[in-house]
Amino acid sequence: MKKQFSAYILIVSVLALIVWLWSEKVEPFHSFSLRFNDVNFHLQSKEPHPDIVFIAIDEPSVNRYGRWPWRREYVAQGLEHLQSANVVLLDMIFSEPTSPEEDIFLGDAIAAQQNSVCGFFLRHRSTQVISELQKELLYDSALDLLQSQVVKAKRPAFVHAQYAEINIESILSSCTMSGTFSTLRASDQLFRSYPIAFYYGEHLYPSLAMQGLRLYLNQDITRVDDDHVAIGEHRIALDEKGFVRLNYYEPSQYQTISFADLIEGKVPQEQLKDKIVIVGITDVGASDVRATPMGAMNGPLLHYTFISNVLSGHLIKEPRNVTLVLILLMALLPMLMFYLSKRIAVRVAIYVVTYLILHVLIRWFFINKTIYIDAFFPLIALLLSAIVIEVGSFIGQEEQGRFIKHAFSNYLSPQLLNKLMASPESLSLGGEKKELSILFSDIRSFTTISEGMTPQELTSMMNRYFTPMTASVLEYGGMLDKYIGDAVMAFFNAPVDLADHPDAACESALDMIERLDELNQVFAKEGLPFIEIGIGINTAEVVVGNMGSISRFNYTVIGDGVNLASRVEGLNKTYHSHILITEFTKAKISSRFLTRKLEAVKVKGKAESVLLYELMRDSERNRACVTAFDAAMDAYEKGDYIQAAEKFAIVSTEYNDRTADLFTQKANEHL
Repeated sequence: MKKQFSAYILIVSVLALIVWLWSEKVEPFHSFSLRFNDVNFHLQSKEPHPDIVFIAIDEPSVNRYGRWPWRREYVAQGLEHLQSANVVLLDMIFSEPTSPEEDIFLGDAIAAQQNSVCGFFLRHRSTQVISELQKELLYDSALDLLQSQVVKAKRPAFVHAQYAEINIESILSSCTMSGTFSTLRASDQLFRSYPIAFYYGEHLYPSLAMQGLRLYLNQDITRVDDDHVAIGEHRIALDEKGFVRLNYYEPSQYQTISFADLIEGKVPQEQLKDKIVIVGITDVGASDVRATPMGAMNGPLLHYTFISNVLSGHLIKEPRNVTLVLILLMALLPMLMFYLSKRIAVRVAIYVVTYLILHVLIRWFFINKTIYIDAFFPLIALLLSAIVIEVGSFIGQEEQGRFIKHAFSNYLSPQLLNKLMASPESLSLGGEKKELSILFSDIRSFTTISEGMTPQELTSMMNRYFTPMTASVLEYGGMLDKYIGDAVMAFFNAPVDLADHPDAACESALDMIERLDELNQVFAKEGLPFIEIGIGINTAEVVVGNMGSISRFNYTVIGDGVNLASRVEGLNKTYHSHILITEFTKAKISSRFLTRKLEAVKVKGKAESVLLYELMRDSERNRACVTAFDAAMDAYEKGDYIQAAEKFAIVSTEYNDRTADLFTQKANEHL
C-alpha cells in the first residue's frame, strides 16, 4: 500500500513536471516538441494561394547580369515588367547611394508600380546614419492605430529594435510603404513563425508581408483581443510576441519565376496581372537562406508563406487547452490500466494503441482543420507515467543497464560508453574503414627527467602533465586512445563523426603546446624540470573499432596511417620542431593555419617519401619567419645551395630558428 501511495505521488509529480515543461516552453523539451510535430507539414497537401508570385534573382540571373548587388538600372528594368501586378514587395534593401542617375532611375521604376513595399532591416547594431527625412518617410508606414490599441492592453508584447538599416531617401520616397524583413528563430534555431510587426524607436512598424496585405486588401490591421488581430475578414492568431506560426508548403509548390526571364520579357503579363509579386534573392552568394521545418528555404518564401496562409485560410489554430487535457489523460491512463489488467504486456499494448489512435487524430485535425495540437508532451506524459507504474517490471533491465555501465566505464571513453549504451550490438569484434586524423605526442628526454626524481614525484608530475594534454584532445572532439609511457595517442572523427577532424587535430596540438607553456611556468616556480614535447599528426584511412579478444577488447585504430603519425612525431627531434604534420593532413586543413614546408622524408615502413610540414602558432613573428624560411627553401629546392645557406643562416640568426640552422648545415653539406 505504501509503495502504491508512493507511485501515486510520483505520477502527480510527473504530471506537474510535464505541465510545467509544456506551459513554460522549457528547453530542450520545447525544441523536441517542435521537431516532433513538423511531420504535420509533410502530411498535408495544401497549395499556396495562386495570386502570389516570387521573382527570384537566382543563379541564371546572376550569370546573366553579374554578382549581386547589381547596377540599379537592371533592377529598374525588371520592375518595369511588373506594372500589371497589384502589389510588389521588394525583399532587398538599397541603403547606400550609387550614381544619382541610377538611384533616380530605380526610384522612378518603384514609383511607377501600382502598390510597392520596400523592405528594411531591424538590427541590434547599425552604423547607418538615418536622416530626419528618412525617419519621416519611414513613419508614414507605422501602425499608429494598432499601436494605440496594443499600448492600452499591453499585449502582445511586440519585439523592440534599437537600430535599423533603411533605404536611401530617393528610394524610400518612391515606395508606397515600407516593411521590415526581420524575423526571429524558434528555440530550435528554425524559422517557424512570422512577425506581424516590430517596434523601431517609439513606433510600431509592420512586416513586409503585412504591408503587402494592407495594400492588396485595402484594409488596415486592427486588434481583436489579446491574442488576435484582424485585417479585413481575416482573423490572425498571435503569440505573446506578436508572431504567427507559419503553415509551410512543399518547396516545389511555390510559384517562382527567374528575374532573368522577367527582364527579358519572357513572362506573360497575364501571369503577373493583379498578383502579389515578391522580388528577392536566391543566388547562393547573396541569398538569406533560412532553416525551416521543410528544410533550407530562401528568406523571401517566408513572406510568401504568410501571405498565402492568410489569403487561403491556412492560418494555424492552436487551442492550448486541448493539449493540456491530453497531457492529463495520458498521465492518468497507466494508473487506470494498472487496476484493469495485471499483465504488463496487455497494459503496454493498450498504451501503444491508445497513443497511436490519438496521434492519428491529432494529424487528421491538422490536415483537415488546420488545428495544431501538440503530440509530443502527451506522449512524454504517457511514457513517464507508465515508467513509474511499471518500474517493478523493469528492475531486471535496469540492473542489466547498470551492470554494462559499471563493467565498461573503467576502460572506455565517455563518448564510446554513451554510444555503447545506445547500441550494445556495437560490442562485437571488428571495425570499419574510416578517415581519421591521428595524433601522437611524446616528451623529449623523458629518461633524463625521470632519473632525477623519485617515483612519487614523477607520478605526480606526469599526472599534472597528462591532465591538460587530455583536456586539449577532448575539447576539440578527439578520442584519447591510450597513454604509452610518457606518450599520448589520440584520434579524431571516431567514434563520433567530426567533419573538420584535420582542423580539430591541429587546433588540439596548438592548444597542447600553449597549455604546456603555462604548465612549465608553474613547474619552474616549483623547481620541477622543464618539459618539451613533440607532436605528430597524420590524416589517413585506417581501421577503427573494437579490437582484442572475446573477453577483453579496446576501441582503437590500426593501420599504416597510425604508424606514420608515430614516426612523424619522432622526427621532431631531427627538425628541432614541436608539431609536424604530413602532406595528407596539410591537404585537408583550412588556410587559417600557419605552416611551413620542410622536406620529403622516408620513414620506416613507407616505400615512398612523405612531405612534412611544421605547424606553428599564428603570430606576426612566426609569419615573418615562415616568409623568410620559404624563400630560403625555394633556393634550396632549386639547387642554389650558396644562396640557400645564406638565407637559412639569416633566418636562424634573426629568429633563433633551429630548424633553419639544420637546413643551413644541409645546404653546406650539398656544397
